[in-house]
Amino acid sequence: MTTPQAGAPLRLVIADDQASVRQGLVLLLDAVPDIEVVGAAADGEHALDLVAEHHPDAILLDLHMPVLDGIGAIRRLTAEHPEVAIVVLTTYADDSSVLDALRAGARSYLTKDADYTEIAQALRAAVGGLTVFDPRVHATLLAATAPPGKPEPARSAPPPDGLTQREAEILGMIARGMTNPEIAAQLFLSNHTIKTHISRIFAKTGARDRAAAIGYAHRHNIG
Repeated sequence: MTTPQAGAPLRLVIADDQASVRQGLVLLLDAVPDIEVVGAAADGEHALDLVAEHHPDAILLDLHMPVLDGIGAIRRLTAEHPEVAIVVLTTYADDSSVLDALRAGARSYLTKDADYTEIAQALRAAVGGLTVFDPRVHATLLAATAPPGKPEPARSAPPPDGLTQREAEILGMIARGMTNPEIAAQLFLSNHTIKTHISRIFAKTGARDRAAAIGYAHRHNIG
């Protein structure tokens, strides 16, 4: 897999059948300094045409699209344009969707809960040959690939006090003594994004500082 030349932006095609989502992604990601959106498609067939025309570094695509769905598009892209990093961005995190996409050749898989900074980081990682899953997808993948006969672990309760799964994940990392840069590196997020998440964690948990947040995490068995 090739990577953009030094100083060159990451060239991206976006494919999503929902106009509002597609247009929003174009506006948000094209505004990122090192990303250039070179095309946007409403179906998989058009996405393939755009990839053939513009030779992007990566494609960000939904799974459920008309004419040619995401899985079909991924298979074609893998066969016809193996140099293009494929990142799925969809609403669906069920095991069949995740496994079908990865088997077809997707590099990374995110749900639409991800913010644009997380998406941008995942695109950069995918172009560099790395794989990124968000927490929901990671949990689905672990459950789907558990050894036969091993009981599936019980689903954990939602995080307390309105914490999102991502915030609970970061709080657990804080409780394990990880620094902001270490958390950012492991999750492929920017330091600024981690700081934003931590500010929200402090607000929701009533923690004034990191020590109080760690105490909260221990009381709620997070991390």
